[in-house]
Amino acid sequence: MFENYKTPQELRPSDPRFGCGPSLVPVEFLEKLAATGNSLIGTSHRKPAVKNLVKEVQEGLATYFNIPSDYSVVLGNGGATFLFDMIALGLVRKKAAHFTCGEFSQKWFKSSKAVPWIEAEEFKSEYGQGMITKDVAGADLIATTLNETSTGVQIDGLPDVGEDTLLCVDATSGAGQVPCDISKTDVFFFSPQKVFASEGGLWVAIMSPKAIARSKEIESNKERYIPGIMSWDAAISNGEKNQTYNTPSISTIFFLNEQVKLMNEFGGYDKAIKYAQDKADLIYGWATEKPYLSPYVGEEKFRSTAVATIDVDDKYDASALIKVFEKEGSVNGIDAYRKLGRNQFRISLFHNVKIEDLEKLTKMISMAIEA
Repeated sequence: MFENYKTPQELRPSDPRFGCGPSLVPVEFLEKLAATGNSLIGTSHRKPAVKNLVKEVQEGLATYFNIPSDYSVVLGNGGATFLFDMIALGLVRKKAAHFTCGEFSQKWFKSSKAVPWIEAEEFKSEYGQGMITKDVAGADLIATTLNETSTGVQIDGLPDVGEDTLLCVDATSGAGQVPCDISKTDVFFFSPQKVFASEGGLWVAIMSPKAIARSKEIESNKERYIPGIMSWDAAISNGEKNQTYNTPSISTIFFLNEQVKLMNEFGGYDKAIKYAQDKADLIYGWATEKPYLSPYVGEEKFRSTAVATIDVDDKYDASALIKVFEKEGSVNGIDAYRKLGRNQFRISLFHNVKIEDLEKLTKMISMAIEA
């Protein structure tokens, strides 16, 4: 169908990467890392060079999100999925209530459900449908997802929870540009390989005093099994020293720090939110205007400003067009989420994806389909 299509040079984006994970890491970050020579890579994470880097990340994120002064920024190895188990084992007393709307929010629920000494209850929205999170009687932890990476659904707001209930938010693919009042959360966590343009293998958790107190309470119960590598106490105490509990990937932290600096210089959280909304308006406006396209998420208020999912009329094979783009090297990473199984484009709106490049992408797709 698209075998004769070729993107005109003037329509080629300045960077071909539109994937929803991992993110577009600027080439300048690689050059800056190389310029550190032998002063950083290969250095112990207990030494000043790395501790100062971690401290800069912690302080940069605190500034960016304008977090309350008594909240803590904690880093550890393993990624956000690692935290699914860590939260179930170390922060849930008896019951977690999970609000799910896609593959990753359900994966978190399944992690809690697998722990035999706690109860996990699921409040499920169908894929592509919005999710309203609420307090749940009897639950001491509410688990919700800021932005569902698989479907492009983002939440419309956060609930008020009881004084003895923790509100935990998986913000992996939305942290940094999807609006969220972190002062209403107790654990706001993410992996940095999305909006924050780093690589995998690291998690960041912004924790309230209430969450830290809960972790200490549960860890003091010697009958509760918690693997050493999943100890919140170890992670928090190391964070206070600007360290991670075990050896991290220094390059990952370096890239994260460069992106945090870039986004603070850009104008901070509010300006990044506005830029993301401008890109979302462009993509969803295009999809609504074209008769062969439609936004997968029906309700506008639940459409992600970080991950756009666009359905394609079955007359046009999206995967075939993607292969053409990839072969010519003009665009990559816009495949639908593999388990969703839809004729669809999934397009990153992450901060480093330029709005001018997104506009070129829309024109490329329209040109190929309308030819």
